[in-house]
Amino acid sequence: MTYCVGMRLNKGLVFMSDTRTNAGVDDISQVRKMRSWHVPGERVITLMSAGNLATTQAVVSLLDERTKAPEERQPSILQAPSMFQVATIIGETLRQIVLRYGAEGPAAESIFRASLIVGGQIAGAEPRLFLIYPEGNFIEAGEDNPFFQIGETKYGRPIIVRSYDPAMSFEDAVKLLCVSFDSTIRANAGVDLPIDLKVHERDDFHGVHERRFERDDPYFHNVSHGWAEALGIALAELPDFHF
Repeated sequence: MTYCVGMRLNKGLVFMSDTRTNAGVDDISQVRKMRSWHVPGERVITLMSAGNLATTQAVVSLLDERTKAPEERQPSILQAPSMFQVATIIGETLRQIVLRYGAEGPAAESIFRASLIVGGQIAGAEPRLFLIYPEGNFIEAGEDNPFFQIGETKYGRPIIVRSYDPAMSFEDAVKLLCVSFDSTIRANAGVDLPIDLKVHERDDFHGVHERRFERDDPYFHNVSHGWAEALGIALAELPDFHF
């Protein structure tokens, strides 16, 4: 299992993903689930994945291979004229990989299923964020659905729903996502540190802010303990129940 979140803010896009993957309780390992492509001054794209590891790695490898010589290896996400076309290319690549490795029939195909979050910006256009389904189709983030989650979503969703504000700063968004991930880690053994973070600031094509929160990261540790203490205080201040 995994947990990934992509969030759209007025200031840009924020991405966070864990690194745990497992094929049973005795086969747990660490794998990066976030990949970025950056053309300075022109575009920045980030992709996060959840689902069958062989499928997601095949998709990333194929997309990456096409970027090595985009004029010869079409379609390349580095030549797509819009983020919509980037999502279309990635969705079609995912669909082809699932069909290639899955035998006929929905039961067999489900073994190779994966979901993706892709977002970024191309110069001259707005930042955009998409959720891509295993079938290759996708939806775009908007005012009514400003963030996407894939993987183990239910434990970390309530805090985002209650606290998200499109006008919030990147710093507050990272703090919010750290609480969401901490809640998920505490509730599900299939999600764990290290956690990868990327921030795309609107109209900034020269630098991508990124960070990895390791197991002993002091900031994540402080957020985790601070949130637990704050919940205890808030619970104590709620009206008492009487029979």
